[in-house]
Amino acid sequence: MATHTALFLFFLLLGHLAQAQTLLSGRVMNAAGAPLSGASVGVQGTNLGTDTDSNGEYTITLSQGGSYVVGVRLLGYLNQEHRVTVKTGEKQTRNFILTPGDRQLDEVTVQGDRTNKFSRKSSEYVGKMPLSNLENPQVYATVGKELLTEQLVFTVDDATRNAPGLQKMWEPTGRSGDGGSFYASRGFVVSSQLRNGVVGSVTSTVDAVNLEKLEVIKGPSATLYGSALTSYGGLLNRVTKKPYETVGGEVALSAGSYGFHRASVDVNTPLNANKTLAFRLNGAYQYEDNFQNRGYTGFTKNLAIAPSLQFQPTDRLTINLDAEVYRGTNVGKQLVYIYYLDKVSNFGFSRADQTPLDYRQSYQGPGLTQDSRSTNLFGQVRYRISPSFTSTTYLSSSRSFSEGKGPYFYLASDIALSGGTVTTPGVTSLLRADQSTQDSHRQVYEVQQLFNGDFLLGNLRNRVVVGLDFLRVDSNVDFFGGIIDTAPLNVPGYDYRTFNGRAVDAAYAATPPPHYLVTTKINTYSAFASDVLNITDKLSALAAVRVDRYDNKGGILYSPIEAYEQTAVSPKFGLVYQPVKDRISLFANYQNSFNNQNSSYQNAQGESFVTKPERANQVEGGVKLDAAQGRVSATVSYYDIRVQNILRTLYTDPNTSLTVSAQDGTQWSRGAELNLVANPVQGLNIVGGFAYNYSKFVNTSDDVNGRRPNTASSPYLANAWVSYRQPSGTLKGLGLGFGGNYASDNKILNSVSQGVFTLPSYTVLNASAFYDLPHYRFAVKMDNLTNEHYWIGYTTLNAQKLRSIIGSIAYKF
Repeated sequence: MATHTALFLFFLLLGHLAQAQTLLSGRVMNAAGAPLSGASVGVQGTNLGTDTDSNGEYTITLSQGGSYVVGVRLLGYLNQEHRVTVKTGEKQTRNFILTPGDRQLDEVTVQGDRTNKFSRKSSEYVGKMPLSNLENPQVYATVGKELLTEQLVFTVDDATRNAPGLQKMWEPTGRSGDGGSFYASRGFVVSSQLRNGVVGSVTSTVDAVNLEKLEVIKGPSATLYGSALTSYGGLLNRVTKKPYETVGGEVALSAGSYGFHRASVDVNTPLNANKTLAFRLNGAYQYEDNFQNRGYTGFTKNLAIAPSLQFQPTDRLTINLDAEVYRGTNVGKQLVYIYYLDKVSNFGFSRADQTPLDYRQSYQGPGLTQDSRSTNLFGQVRYRISPSFTSTTYLSSSRSFSEGKGPYFYLASDIALSGGTVTTPGVTSLLRADQSTQDSHRQVYEVQQLFNGDFLLGNLRNRVVVGLDFLRVDSNVDFFGGIIDTAPLNVPGYDYRTFNGRAVDAAYAATPPPHYLVTTKINTYSAFASDVLNITDKLSALAAVRVDRYDNKGGILYSPIEAYEQTAVSPKFGLVYQPVKDRISLFANYQNSFNNQNSSYQNAQGESFVTKPERANQVEGGVKLDAAQGRVSATVSYYDIRVQNILRTLYTDPNTSLTVSAQDGTQWSRGAELNLVANPVQGLNIVGGFAYNYSKFVNTSDDVNGRRPNTASSPYLANAWVSYRQPSGTLKGLGLGFGGNYASDNKILNSVSQGVFTLPSYTVLNASAFYDLPHYRFAVKMDNLTNEHYWIGYTTLNAQKLRSIIGSIAYKF
C-alpha cells in the first residue's frame, strides 16, 4: 500500500510539473534543415536544461518570465548562445541552426544540472557521426565525468566498474605492447587502445584526469574500427577533455590508505582576445603502496600530463593538437598462475579461496621494478566543406616503452615438483619467476580521413560517413626470463624478500635466460562507408561496409614468421523502429569482426594451406528507452556471436615432427544485457546493469571442446550505484553515494588435461560522500566496504585490494 501511495504521489508530481505555465521551446537543425537530436539546450545561470528529441525539438519549463541566455551544444557542431525574452504564463519559441565545427563552450554554462545527468544520449564516435542513442542500432554504455567525480574515480580501471557486462581480468603489466589492463566483454578479451576514435595505446594504468567520458562499445566492431584495435567483444574508447573559451579549472589533492597520495590539475585559458585559440592542461601525479605487506615491497608511481590546444581561425576550420604523456615506475601486481606441467587434481583444492596462499602476504622482495613510458600525439583538422558536409583528418602517433623486471608466480603441487615420487595431493611450494623487458618499444601510427554528410534526398534524411584509414604497427620488444627459485609456503619466519632484484640479476648472470622477441611490422590499409537512412520519421536503417588490406612484413613473433597479406571485408547492418517517437526504439543489428591468421600451416596431407581470416558474426536485438521526460534511460538486448575459421591443432606427425592443423574451429557466445540510468526525483540518481554470457568451444581441440573458454570471465555480472545530492537550500551540493559490483564464479582453468580451477564469486561494495560548493569540493570514498577477499584473473589468480579510504579536496576557479 505504501508503494502504491508513493507511486501515486510521484506521478501526481510529474503531472503538476507538466502544467507549468511558462515554457521555452523550439527546434535545433543543421543548415540543410534536418533536425539534430541529442543536442544539449540550457539556460545560463540556472540549473535548467534538456536534450533535443529525434525531431530536434526541446521544451524547458521556466519558473517565471524574464530575459534569459539560452545555449545549445552538440558534439561536432559549433555552439550557440542567444538571449530570449519570455513572458510569465506564456510559451516562447526559439529555433537554432547549428553549423559543423569544434568550438566548445563551458559545459556547465550550456547544460547546467540537466535532467538525468549521468545519461549520455548521443555520441559522435560510436557511429563515427553525431547520432543519438535511440537512433543507433548498436549497444554501448557511457560513463561520464559527472559520475567519475561523484565516485572519486582516478583511473579508467575504476571507471569501467560502471559499465554493464565488462569485467576487469588482468592488472596492467606496464610492458611495452601489452595494452594496459585487460577486460572481458561478451566472452572475449578487450583492452583500452582507442582515444577519441583513433589509436591511443597505453601500457600502464590509465589516469582519468583527462577523461571526459568512457564509451564501452559492445560486440564485433571491425566495420568502423578495424580488427587490430578491437575484439569480438567490443572496444573501449576514451573521450578526452577539450579546451573551451573561458578561463577555468581546478586543483585537487587526495590522500588515503596504503600510502596513497595524489595531486591533479585542470587549467583552461583562451590565448587570444577573440578566443579562437584556447589551451587546456590536465595533469596528475599518483603514488600507492601495495596492500600486501605495506612498506615491505610493491608500489605504483605514475605521472600523467595531457596538454591540448584548439585553434579555430574561421568558423569553417578547427585544428586540435593534443598529447598524452605517461611515466610510471612500479612493481608488478602479484600474478599467480597454475603450473603448466601440473593438474588441479594434484592440488587437493580447486578454488582460489582454498589455496594455502596468504592473502595479505607479498612473496617478493625489493628491486623488482619496471619503468614504463607511453607518449601519444594527436592532431585533428576539421573543415566544413558546406553546410551539409564536413571533412575530418586524424593523425595519431602512439609509442610505448618498458624496461625492467616482471615478477610472477606458479602454484605447483608436491606431486609435480617431486616427479611423481610424492603421491598425496598438496601444495607446499611456490615457484617464483620473472619476465623482464629491456629497451622494448612499440610504435603505432594511424592516419584517418573522414567525410561526413547530413543531407536530404527527397524527403529521406541521410547521415553518411566515408573513411580511409592507414594503421602501422612497428614492434621491437625483447622479453626474457624464467623460473628463478622455489619458496616454501606456510613456513613461519621465512624471508620472502630473498626473491628480489639482486637475486634475479645473479640468476641471469649465472645462466643467461632465453629471450622471446617480437619484431613484426604490420601495415593495414582500409576503406569504409556507413549510411543511416531515415525511411520514415520512426524507421531508420543503417548499412556499412569495410575493406581491409592486411600486410604483415614478417619478422619474429617469439619465432620467425614469413611475410603474408590478406584481404577482409566486414559488413554491418542495423534497423531501428520507434513505436513511440523519441521514447522507445526497437533495434536489431548484424555486426562483424575478423582476425588475420598466419598462412604457415599444414593439413593432414602435408600440404601448406592458405588460411582465411578468423571471423566473428553477431546478431543482436533489443529495446532502448528514454522515458519519463528523459529521467529514465535504459537498454535491454540479446546477442548471439559465432566465431568461425578458428585454427586448431589436430596432431603432430611422429615421422616428420610437423604439426597438422585445420581451420574449422568454432566458438559460440550469446547472452543478455541490461543498462539503466535513472533520475526518478530531483537529486536522486541510479546507475545499474546486469549481464549474462554463455560461451563455449563448439568444434576445436578435444582438450577444451564443449567447455567455456578460460578467458571468458564470469558468466553473471551486475553493477549498481545509487546517489542523492541535495538540489537546493543551505546544504545544496551535499550528497552520498552507494553501490557495488557482483561477479559469479570464474573458471580460469577449464580443460581436460589440467582440470578446472575457479575464482569464487564476489560482491564488492563502495560508498562516497561529497559536498560540492561553487569554488570547493570536499569528497571521501571507501572502496571494498566489507573487506571482501576476492580475485580477478586471466588464467591467473590476482588478489584484489582490501578496504581503503581516500579523502580529497578540490579548488575550482
